[in-house]
Amino acid sequence: MAGNTFGKLFKITTWGESHGLSIGVIVDGVPAGLPLSEADVQHELDRRRPGQSILATPRRERDQVEILSGIFQGKTLGTPICMLVRNIDVDSKPYEEIKTKPRPGHADLAYWLKFGHTDYRGGGRASARETVGRVAAGAIAKKLLAAHGIEILGHTVEAAGVAVGRDVKSEKIRKNVERNPMRCADPKVADRMKQAVLQASADGNSTGGIVEVRALNVPSGLGEPVFDKLDAEIAHALMSMGSVKGVEIGSGFKAVKMLGSEMNDPLTLRGRRIMSATNNAGGILGGISTGMPIVARIAVKPTPSITKPQRTVDITRMKEVEIKLKGRFDPNICPRIVPVAEAMLALVLADHMLRSGKVNPNRFK
Repeated sequence: MAGNTFGKLFKITTWGESHGLSIGVIVDGVPAGLPLSEADVQHELDRRRPGQSILATPRRERDQVEILSGIFQGKTLGTPICMLVRNIDVDSKPYEEIKTKPRPGHADLAYWLKFGHTDYRGGGRASARETVGRVAAGAIAKKLLAAHGIEILGHTVEAAGVAVGRDVKSEKIRKNVERNPMRCADPKVADRMKQAVLQASADGNSTGGIVEVRALNVPSGLGEPVFDKLDAEIAHALMSMGSVKGVEIGSGFKAVKMLGSEMNDPLTLRGRRIMSATNNAGGILGGISTGMPIVARIAVKPTPSITKPQRTVDITRMKEVEIKLKGRFDPNICPRIVPVAEAMLALVLADHMLRSGKVNPNRFK
């Protein structure tokens, strides 16, 4: 199976299946001398860990990271970093009953059509559990970016049809996102989101939403013309996450209803620095960062695992059948996808910082 590696200089390869012995990532290209500990990585893994609230799957995983290589005396060596998380709370029994009956909305059928022999337990490699490796690698990328003053923020802007406005201040994201299970920057809206999610869940259904990620203090000049545009690679990174069905940068799809005079960001001087008065471009023009905040949003589909009866086909008998899923499901994936989206944005920016020669190891000291 190809397609397990992402990045050019800051490169990651994730490995493992949902119900296998362990899952993890190999990170290559990290400069030597970056202070890094398991606690740095664990902080981010704890944010995506299941079983944290009634809005997440009750699967109980500690997601305790083990760093196997690439670090000595608390600093990176410049060699590949291998990180492992063991799967503890595995229950494959519910999947035995449906192993020949692809679940609607899941990758089961597509994997079977492509590979024939697949791991049907919990979705195998297509499971959201694969994102453990992404988040672990993203923790390193975040640390590298933070050494250069770059901050990554994420929050849920819509869930189950309940939304906040587009112009949420970064201060509100920092203050409120980790204080409610929806990871919404507005506590009152978060409560309405939660109730809407639980109402659908009580009916055996799931819901989707929109998650926003932004990067602050990004230097200008990241990205390459034509095919390696920064926004193109951000879109690639975000679309590579399961359940993501759309990506927008800056004003995104709202731009189709705007006039050119409304969409174009006026340029202004702030001291000796050229800035834009607005940020409809989302911090990127011509595929290259402008120094303004980078803003991206993802459309997250409803979690495909629901308890309502659904129609499918038994692929061994080639007969239409009905299935009713049993197991442990997220009624809405938005809160847990926030740290994953942050990680993917961080990985792209770390890669481009290296590619642009903007990483200064002296910043690590």
